[in-house]
Amino acid sequence: MPEPGPSPRQSSLPAAAVHFGTHGHGRGIEAFGGGRPALPSAPAPSARPLPSAPAPFSAPTLPPLPAPAEVAVPATVPVAVPEPTPALRRILRGPSGLGTAGLYPTRGEEASAPSESAPAGHPIPGLLYHPVPEPDPVRVEEVGRRIKAWAVDEVELFPADWEDQFDGFSLGRYMVACHPDAPTVDHVMIATRLMAAENALDDCYCEDHGGSPVGLGGRLLLAHTALDPLHTTPEYQPAWAESLHCDAPRRGYRSAMEYFVREASPSQADRYRHDMARLHLGYLAEAAWAQTDYVPEVWEYLAMRQFNNFRPCPTITDTVGGYELPADLHAQPALQRIIALAGNATTIVNDLYSYTKELAAPGLHLNLPVVIAERENLSARDAYLKAVEVHNDLMRSFEGAAADLAAQLPDPGLLRFLRGVAAWVDGNHYWHQTNTYRYSLPDFW
Repeated sequence: MPEPGPSPRQSSLPAAAVHFGTHGHGRGIEAFGGGRPALPSAPAPSARPLPSAPAPFSAPTLPPLPAPAEVAVPATVPVAVPEPTPALRRILRGPSGLGTAGLYPTRGEEASAPSESAPAGHPIPGLLYHPVPEPDPVRVEEVGRRIKAWAVDEVELFPADWEDQFDGFSLGRYMVACHPDAPTVDHVMIATRLMAAENALDDCYCEDHGGSPVGLGGRLLLAHTALDPLHTTPEYQPAWAESLHCDAPRRGYRSAMEYFVREASPSQADRYRHDMARLHLGYLAEAAWAQTDYVPEVWEYLAMRQFNNFRPCPTITDTVGGYELPADLHAQPALQRIIALAGNATTIVNDLYSYTKELAAPGLHLNLPVVIAERENLSARDAYLKAVEVHNDLMRSFEGAAADLAAQLPDPGLLRFLRGVAAWVDGNHYWHQTNTYRYSLPDFW
């Protein structure tokens, strides 16, 4: 008798997904404002221990960052703070009631109460955004201390004369604001190391801090092997392994990924690698345009920005939250659209807040206002204001798509993931608005 074959693979997709899409499409954001569905209980996630620190390696000598531009901003500017729709409020609030306490692991953690005072910095007038409370100062301070120790002592991510620039980035405040449901500081650190490594690579490989579009493809490919390991012969394996310590971006990628994969599932790690490949493809497109002095059409620029954007950050919100959204649910086209829209909207926020900083830097820096002005023959002011509207359209699409999916598939894990992505979008805006060390607004109002 032949040996029996393996059992059929069981899908981890919730049963509700079987009917997803069978009730018709086009259910707008108001469709999510009805009664709350009954939610099954969910156990609190258990955090796996994080690895011990790897040994540090020597850092290259790198030039200092340029000083940020100083642009006068009106003392008072009008702020577009929309009243959250019932759908958005529900996504942000998440499920409640009997059996849902496990979805809020930080509620039982002792920490200082966040301040409700208004943050520093001016929001962009007319921009669609949702304010957030000040992030927990205890966590902010601890994440800031740990990320600097990692960057300086473990991977030597930057030379000494970059220290003020690193401090001014305010990574602790950034990541705590973006991940309010992280159960521990260790979980916040997963995202913080990855963010620091990504920015180091962007600065050293792509920007004017030692980077260049010439030869970028080769540098990116080799750096990507710190995330997606090379599988080669014993003869060549040692040379590749040694190469992972040869410059700051690769040291940062290697170490941050080691911490990440020990907390993430294989599926979550592969998801992140995929999104980083998307990011690197976007870098290459922008570099190719820089080499040929090509200013893309607006739609071409937005296509590039769908790849060269923040997508790798919100897509790991479940890992940082200490749980896992099943792979087959994450791969649903509707959720992929939501994640893409979140990445696109948050990246245009970066274009808008960094506008004056990039104008002050040498060379032509492509951003949405610059491209709109060039391709649609608009003044700098009109192009900037139109870029604000592009962002707002993306935000409305993101919120509507999230509400529609949540209404059609009210799985508690999905609702938590959507809430995490929405929190990342809001935290990203908060950091850009309040980081007056890096950003200032143009005088267009």
